Amino acid sequence: MNKIDAHQHFWKFDPVRYDWISDDMKMLRRNFLPQDLEPLLKENGFDGCVVVQSDQSEKENDFQLNNAEKFPFIKGVVGWVDFQADNIEERLSYYSTFPKMKGFRHVLQDESDRAFMLRPAFKQGIGRLNLFNFTYDILIFQDQLAYAKEFVSAFPDQPFVLDHLAKPDIRSAAIREWEKDIKALADHENVSCKISGLVTEADLKNWKFEDFKPYLDVAVAAFGTKRIMFGSDWPVCQIAASYQQVIGLVKQYFSSFSPDEQARFFGGNASAFYRLAE
Repeated sequence: MNKIDAHQHFWKFDPVRYDWISDDMKMLRRNFLPQDLEPLLKENGFDGCVVVQSDQSEKENDFQLNNAEKFPFIKGVVGWVDFQADNIEERLSYYSTFPKMKGFRHVLQDESDRAFMLRPAFKQGIGRLNLFNFTYDILIFQDQLAYAKEFVSAFPDQPFVLDHLAKPDIRSAAIREWEKDIKALADHENVSCKISGLVTEADLKNWKFEDFKPYLDVAVAAFGTKRIMFGSDWPVCQIAASYQQVIGLVKQYFSSFSPDEQARFFGGNASAFYRLAE
């Protein structure tokens, strides 16, 4: 099985397009490009990655697809489309002509309407994804998990993956409500989960392995070893940890799992979910 980093980002920094990069993330206010990530992947034995949108525009799709064309290690792209647009099916049809375009994402976590995903126009667009074998990445905060459960239940044949475990409040060690909602979401077998983005939800300067273990325990118990995948969330992870440290955390946690389970987590599940070429 190929070893895959299933969640990372590239951008040419622009303060307007990337206004989500706040003052406490100043170190991210520069370019992060494929040539910056490639040596990190090689050093850590990865065969490739899936790049996920950082800006909600079709210009972003052009940028990432161009990167994927130039760099073979980029195995897949998760882009953005306006799911509420009247021409959504036409746009999805267009993107289906690009073999490395694997799926799409909307930044639901930033919507003032916390139930944005349940809007009829949005759901109508989501309902078109399966026509073209596209996946959908769910980017939410934990307060939206209850809506996500209703959302995915409307599309039982659509492959979904939850990004960053819905960003639990690791910093405060709050887990009870999140655990209940994660288990309810995981009951839907068309939903997978990315073990990603956790270091940025902990104490950025003083996190330790033990902070993450209860959340990893819940995620693995809920989704099982066939519906979880590794994502570094590079370069965002760097506000709290190096690429090597992020990998070290999950390597430590999964060290007691079987070789087959580890191979699935570190690439097999992502390859199957996103239909990545070898």
